[in-house]
Amino acid sequence: MAEDTTDTGYQLSFAAPTPENLQINLAGSWEVRQSLPAATQLEAEVNKRAGVVRQISFDSKAMTGWDSALLTFLVQVTAIATRNKLTLDQSGLPDGVQRLLQLASAVPERKGARREAAKQPFLARVGNRATAVAGSSTEILAFVGEATRSVGRLLRGKAQFRVSDLLLTIQQTGSQALGIVALISFLVGLILAYIGAAQLAAFGATMYVADLVGIGMARAMGAMMTGIIMAGRTGAAFAAELGTMQVNEEIDALRALGISPMEFLVLPRMLALTLMMPLLCLYADLMGVLGGLIVGVTMLDISAMEYYTQTKAAISLGHLWIGLFHSFVFGILVALSGCLRGMQCGRSASAVGDATTSAVVTGIVSIIISTAVITVICNVLGI
Repeated sequence: MAEDTTDTGYQLSFAAPTPENLQINLAGSWEVRQSLPAATQLEAEVNKRAGVVRQISFDSKAMTGWDSALLTFLVQVTAIATRNKLTLDQSGLPDGVQRLLQLASAVPERKGARREAAKQPFLARVGNRATAVAGSSTEILAFVGEATRSVGRLLRGKAQFRVSDLLLTIQQTGSQALGIVALISFLVGLILAYIGAAQLAAFGATMYVADLVGIGMARAMGAMMTGIIMAGRTGAAFAAELGTMQVNEEIDALRALGISPMEFLVLPRMLALTLMMPLLCLYADLMGVLGGLIVGVTMLDISAMEYYTQTKAAISLGHLWIGLFHSFVFGILVALSGCLRGMQCGRSASAVGDATTSAVVTGIVSIIISTAVITVICNVLGI
């Protein structure tokens, strides 16, 4: 018999009731606060009886207390028994310890599972990523198809949603957004005028700052800046609202009641943002021109009436209609992006944050891509 008795509270000893059975005697307190032994002592005992011992058993009658420290020690003992192809008899352990060990060994970790992802070949990772993108594209197309069908039901007067929800969303996406849209658009117009003045002054053509700011804001910049603002403000809010409803299983409850979440939740938000975006775009154009006017009057010695006359001559209805078309498209894209990511949200609090971030990124990327496409089409058509 080999025995280790310490002043830390635990006692560990080994006995051999039969030549083929190595018994581990556990006594005293086996708790985390104690300085517990390593399983190397058992390894040494097994090596001494190599070729003879066939089974490891336990005697814990003298043990006064235990916690996770004992489980850690027993997991090491189990690994030694498995490595040496020995049978492990747990009947001498407390019932609670036996149940915990059974849980720990019920679904063993697959060997090398933690390193599997790191060991994947480059082509395999590319393939997995491509498969994920294809699956996401399919979900996006399905969502757009459902949204289009909901609009069709709205035109036929069969859509199910509350008018009060639509009016509330119009207020949130319209009047409550005027402040941030005014600030950003004013600063963008001011920056455009300042940069343009620095270049045009070299040619003595500072008056054309009004043309630069007016056409730039009316044709693209007003709509683009409004779209980006609404993607970060409203698109994120849509994703957070629907994501929270997904976590709370409110969307599942709507489906159980036979109410389409697409019509009841997505359609009012899409309609409200699509209606408000052109109005916000016009407001952004006005604030941008006002920012340019401030630079023209204070830095370029242009009178307010001259600046107004030059701007009026430069901006045509065609420029305004192109900007409004941009904003109309942006409203649809931002609303769809926010609602899509909200409906795709998982069932945890962190998933809501991920959905919100994804909605903002998706909305801004969609705005930039659609702006490039519309600009190219307008140039091809000579508009």
